[in-house]
Amino acid sequence: MASLFVIQGRDQGSRFQLEDAVHSIGRTHTHSVRLHDTEVSRNHAELIRKGNAYAVRDLGSSNGTFVNGKLVTEHELTSGDQLQVGRSLLLYTGFIDDRLEDAAGQVDIVPMAGSAIDDGSRIVASLGQTGGSEWLMPDARGSSNPWLARARSNLQIMYRTALAVSHTMDIDQLLARIMDMIFDWVEADRGCIMLKDLETGKLTPKVRRHRRGMRTEEKISISKTILDYVVEQNEGVLTSNARDDSRWDPAQSIVTLGVREAICVPMQGRYEVVGVIYIDTAVTPQKMLAAKGANQFTEEHLRLMIAIAHQAALAVEDTSYYKALVQAERLAAVGQTIASLSHHIKNILQGVRGGSYLIELGLGDHDTMAKSGERDEAAEQKAVDTIRKGWAIVERNQERISTLVMDMLTFSKEREPEPRAASLNEITAEVVELMTSRAQELSVELVWQPASDMPSLMFDPEALHRAILNVLTNAIDACDDAEQGRVTVSTHYDDDAKLARVVVEDNGGGIAPDDIEAIFTVFVSRKGGRGTGLGLPVTRKILEEHGGQVRVESTVGQGSKFTLELPATPAEAEGNQRMTQSFAAGDVP
Repeated sequence: MASLFVIQGRDQGSRFQLEDAVHSIGRTHTHSVRLHDTEVSRNHAELIRKGNAYAVRDLGSSNGTFVNGKLVTEHELTSGDQLQVGRSLLLYTGFIDDRLEDAAGQVDIVPMAGSAIDDGSRIVASLGQTGGSEWLMPDARGSSNPWLARARSNLQIMYRTALAVSHTMDIDQLLARIMDMIFDWVEADRGCIMLKDLETGKLTPKVRRHRRGMRTEEKISISKTILDYVVEQNEGVLTSNARDDSRWDPAQSIVTLGVREAICVPMQGRYEVVGVIYIDTAVTPQKMLAAKGANQFTEEHLRLMIAIAHQAALAVEDTSYYKALVQAERLAAVGQTIASLSHHIKNILQGVRGGSYLIELGLGDHDTMAKSGERDEAAEQKAVDTIRKGWAIVERNQERISTLVMDMLTFSKEREPEPRAASLNEITAEVVELMTSRAQELSVELVWQPASDMPSLMFDPEALHRAILNVLTNAIDACDDAEQGRVTVSTHYDDDAKLARVVVEDNGGGIAPDDIEAIFTVFVSRKGGRGTGLGLPVTRKILEEHGGQVRVESTVGQGSKFTLELPATPAEAEGNQRMTQSFAAGDVP
């Protein structure tokens, strides 16, 4: 399916799927591609499907429609084109070519040596990126041919530039690394990188450098004439004597800024100029008049800088796309969270409303009897029963909202467990006692089997209580449809492995193998409206915070077994360790 992905503008990160014959682009809600951009017209443009491609047609918009930086009235899009409307930049992705073969069933991975099938392959040599660079571009200093030496050196520079810009997605680190490399390779005194502002289109300085030993507080003054020429003409320039160059206005040129030589090159990306790189050698006007000798910068330096700037521009674009993708993922996650929470809260409120209705009904019947003055014990009992039933419903939903809030807080915060000496048997027994009434309501047999050799351990009791509660609640609910539902809760202590375990086993419907990992995904619930999809993710998080894990064994139609496993640190050992640390620190009682 074709799509438009917003990589710049207020809607950055949004994706619009394209499948209809016509899609309209504009500011209002009536458009299938709606952009919250004041520079976009109400009815800006439309996309018309032609076979397996879309053509964009401008609808007489105020600010025009651009494809890859060029103004168009109608243009057939190809995958990778950038569509600009107003201040919004959208990346077009076309339909997948049906002629591309499906590789899934056409490629086999042959087993390794020693297996039943052996392809006989042996690794005879290996080489890293650095070694590849040295083989492709050996050190040019020993070459007798100066031209070949320079060519090899420049090629090595470009190879290392490509490697450097591919190792970071942080824009500030990227630009700083590029400027450092330029100063390693080019004898410049000052330099800076300027990027286009996404909103205004103006150049904004991002990184500057001075050669070591020079005054770093000195400002870099750059001729606006040069910048305008480089950006508008998309050409790099080398200046050494502005007095002889008719392109520069003497009033603003480099002559009045005291610059002997300068190189300014555009950062040309795939579709447009994203910024400029500027370097120069700076001297006072007096020294400039007295200077003699060959120029420091040559056309070869200019060509090299253009190539470096192009690599940098591609990396800047990739970084921008990556940020847009991250933004899209965040928006999707926020949307999913809000939708899921709204669904659960709505269900809880419906329960509260139903309970409140029963309470009001019972109170109404009671008031009617009180006004009539007649005493009817059966009617009074019926009214009281109705009120109690309603209050029980309200209470259950209060517990549901409390559980939801606590799970949200537990899952959203990074926290370190607060261990203290406690009994895992006692904590588990509390959970079993708490869920006994719930099991009786569903006619589920709840069996508790504590370990007789369980010592006092160091763990966070409140956190473990919530982890066990979530698993046990799921197990009881899983037995709701079973003819003779049964849940067994047991604890185990492994002194040799120094592990403690809480095992919750049920004979419910079980979990399919493909769904076992999915049950630990946030907001994924197999309990319909009863589940929040937070319980098991919270349980896993708590166990991992303790250095433990949750293991699941399940068979569809037979039931499931959840094992909560955590390192067992006896309370006595913890106390001895703390005492040893105190003596080591010199804290003698």
